[in-house]
Amino acid sequence: MILNYKPSNLPFEHPFTISNGRTKTHQPALIVQLSLGPFKGVGEAPAIVYYNITVEQMMAELEEKRTLVEKFALTDPERYWHYLHHLFPNNPFLVCALDMAAWDLFGQMKSTPLYQLWNTSWSDTVPVTDFTIGIDTIEKMVAKMAEKPWPVYKIKLGTTEDIAIMKALRQHTDAVFRIDANAGWMLEEALEKIPQLAEIGVEFIEQPLAKDNWEGMKILFEQSTLPLIADESCVSEHDVKKCHEHFHGINIKLTKCSGLTPALRMIKEARSLGMKVMMGSMNESTIGSAAIAQFLPQLDYVDLDGPLLLSEDLATGVNFDYGKVIISGKPGLGVTLI
Repeated sequence: MILNYKPSNLPFEHPFTISNGRTKTHQPALIVQLSLGPFKGVGEAPAIVYYNITVEQMMAELEEKRTLVEKFALTDPERYWHYLHHLFPNNPFLVCALDMAAWDLFGQMKSTPLYQLWNTSWSDTVPVTDFTIGIDTIEKMVAKMAEKPWPVYKIKLGTTEDIAIMKALRQHTDAVFRIDANAGWMLEEALEKIPQLAEIGVEFIEQPLAKDNWEGMKILFEQSTLPLIADESCVSEHDVKKCHEHFHGINIKLTKCSGLTPALRMIKEARSLGMKVMMGSMNESTIGSAAIAQFLPQLDYVDLDGPLLLSEDLATGVNFDYGKVIISGKPGLGVTLI
């Protein structure tokens, strides 16, 4: 195989704010390409500040071990993931980008989309994607909804005005609301807010408490009138079992869990525990979003709005029709680089 890589820094359509006042205007990412004969597989790994992994760090590690990355004989992406996992033990983001590229390459070699390689079938019943509204003034949040009419919105909360925000937004749409608190609530606050949010018509709450507040989550799990979905508490496949009976479901992020290969195992384990499965965006371009889309037949919920939040893109192959996700049907990820 031949390895190529480059940095990316795509701008958001609007500055993006979540709890604790974290705002960003661009999404830095690493784009990798693995080539074998006429086939070229691509992968993407966003760089996230609070996980202390930068694009520069990923590129430095790649260059240091380029020969080892290229020497593997790709006959099975799962075997390649195990190889990469040991090659870059402290960088799941980088492993994800390479694992994604390997699956894309493998799917092209087999002339088959990934969802078919995984023995799943596409239908009209696959989940629609939500569209995320970041924390802002109520007026600006309402304006963002008006700008993008959508059947399901994920609303970022974690402020002293959460209930006022949701009541105001509800006046402007009958769409399904999902809440992502990004670990921004304390237990008592969550116990107070969740019943009120249920009355407003919220579907579920994502990561209400701090990621390591297992004692608080146990209490909330037992008392909550809404389903609770783990995000920051479920980073890797080793976290799935810990989330059982603390959350009703998990939100898998490909970048955080280190790729498509472990994500497949996480889905299987979550199902065995009777938990719901969501897959979420880390503001990937169409490249990373196409990887998420291949999992749709296996998911209950999906947050696949990266290309909708960004004002520029790197590829084609995923389109949206009022929440409905439309893929190209081409082999592998099904993307074409712009």
